[in-house]
Amino acid sequence: MNPGVPEIEPLELKARFDADDTPVLVDVREAFERTIADLPDVGQRHIPLGDIGARVHELPKDGEIVVYCRSGSRSASVVQFMRAQGFEQVLNLRGGVLAWQEDVDPSLTRY
Repeated sequence: MNPGVPEIEPLELKARFDADDTPVLVDVREAFERTIADLPDVGQRHIPLGDIGARVHELPKDGEIVVYCRSGSRSASVVQFMRAQGFEQVLNLRGGVLAWQEDVDPSLTRY
């Protein structure tokens, strides 16, 4: 849990996928990490943490955004940054890909 960072649980996000109510997903991991394990392809944007400052303008300020990484730590810092930039509907995926693997899809490789 990240104090002061709004979060969404993996099972809640999965339910949103199943209901065809998918927010914009932003994966802030490095490219090599995505080849190891990832959430289902729902058109997520891949913007590594080091690039987020230069590329945050590519994301919609008027839509809901869920940011994720391996464990939820990097994405929590991105959520804080984005909120400071005026993004109001941005959430951190609690526990990141590791929690998704644990709660939703145990077939994913743990890394």
